[in-house]
Amino acid sequence: MTAVSAIGGLFFGTLLALARLSSIKWLSTFAAGYVNLMRSIPLVLVIFWFFFLMPLVLQAMGGSERPVQIGAERTAYITFIMFEAAYFCEIMRAGIQSIPRGQVHSAYALGLTYGQAMRLVILPQAFRNMIPVLLTQTIILFQDTSLVYVISATDFVGAASKIAQRDGRLVEMYLFVAVVYFVICYTLSYLVKRLQKKIAVIR
Repeated sequence: MTAVSAIGGLFFGTLLALARLSSIKWLSTFAAGYVNLMRSIPLVLVIFWFFFLMPLVLQAMGGSERPVQIGAERTAYITFIMFEAAYFCEIMRAGIQSIPRGQVHSAYALGLTYGQAMRLVILPQAFRNMIPVLLTQTIILFQDTSLVYVISATDFVGAASKIAQRDGRLVEMYLFVAVVYFVICYTLSYLVKRLQKKIAVIR
């Protein structure tokens, strides 16, 4: 779930970043409104809203007799991608704006269009500059995936909870979950810091 949500969030987040930087007023306004909305409400509420309200919305739109069943797993993937896209958008927007404007003018001087300049010149540099921040956000995403437990989707925390209730080992199982999360997140954070130092030296 972390991998799919990170890839999907980065893809749509990059599109949102380009939209926010667009000179088309309605497009930049829509992107800004979406980002500000998603960044202003808790992820758990987004999950709840989509899980409980979207079936009713689809029922009203389609005119069906019963609410359209989306499912917990599909809800989790969609909401995580939607939510993370807003955060990846701001990261990528900062990365794009960190590239000197002279790069864009040089690309235009070579005969490249705006789309080609972004795809071939600006975005590759922006991705490289933002790799440590993108990976840090992915670590946060990994921690947030435990929230799917609230809609009864079975993940690591949910599985541990079921075992704990079955065997009466609440303290042991939740302590085990905490240790696993700590080891994984600490290791990834350490690797991100090393990568950040390496990128700084290369610069």
